[in-house]
Amino acid sequence: MRYFDFHTHAFTDALAQRAVKGLADTSGITPATDGTLSGLRRKMAENGIERAMLLPVATKPSQQTTINNWAAEVMSSDIYCCGSVHPDAEDALEELVRIKSLGLCGVKFHSEYQFFCPDEKKMFPIYEKIAELGLIAVFHGGWDPYSEDTIRATPKSFAAIAEAFPKLTIVAAHLSGMGLWDDVEKYTAGKYDNLWFDVGVVSRYIEDDQLLRIIRSHGADKVLFGSDCPWDEPANEIAMIGRLPLTDEEKELIFHKNAERLLDIQ
Repeated sequence: MRYFDFHTHAFTDALAQRAVKGLADTSGITPATDGTLSGLRRKMAENGIERAMLLPVATKPSQQTTINNWAAEVMSSDIYCCGSVHPDAEDALEELVRIKSLGLCGVKFHSEYQFFCPDEKKMFPIYEKIAELGLIAVFHGGWDPYSEDTIRATPKSFAAIAEAFPKLTIVAAHLSGMGLWDDVEKYTAGKYDNLWFDVGVVSRYIEDDQLLRIIRSHGADKVLFGSDCPWDEPANEIAMIGRLPLTDEEKELIFHKNAERLLDIQ
């Protein structure tokens, strides 16, 4: 089986140790790598993962340019990257155009770190521009063990933007709502053609029967394998999908074919 991990994180070598330690101390989770790109590649090799998507987040407007430049620099045959814009950046729309010009795959948002709700109206011009540029919008979804208890990115909020922006391709991480599994079934699973899920780090938090029900409802052709490495071992999500009573064809879609189709690559 081939694998494309659509949800990974890494930092520059200069920042990795401090960034990973801070998040590990906050969450109590032992990271699977040292947070570097080379550490991610080692973990990919251990699990037979051919390709991965890096999802950096600009937690301040001032970080946009540096983060996106670095993402463009590390893009390669095995590492794909999204860029990031901060919702409060005055030049967010201009930076989206630059993200496209840099050859990045999309734009990553994290409501809990960037302090916005996905369905806030201030975000609408950003979504319109992303759709116009043909980029993917990737969102954290649901609870996050590294942030405060407030949950801003809910399945209901993704339903609202999927309906309002039918030309926007949305990837809602963690099945669109970490820990909000009943709301996923109610508001998002199987409801919108432009809404994709990933399964990043959900292996610790969901029962197999509900996961299978969500995948069946949403369609295996709209679910992406992801680990959230270094915040989970990719082997956990591989085993999770592997033990579900899905067909080999469905597992192949989830493990690599959906990502390749979404990015229009072979």
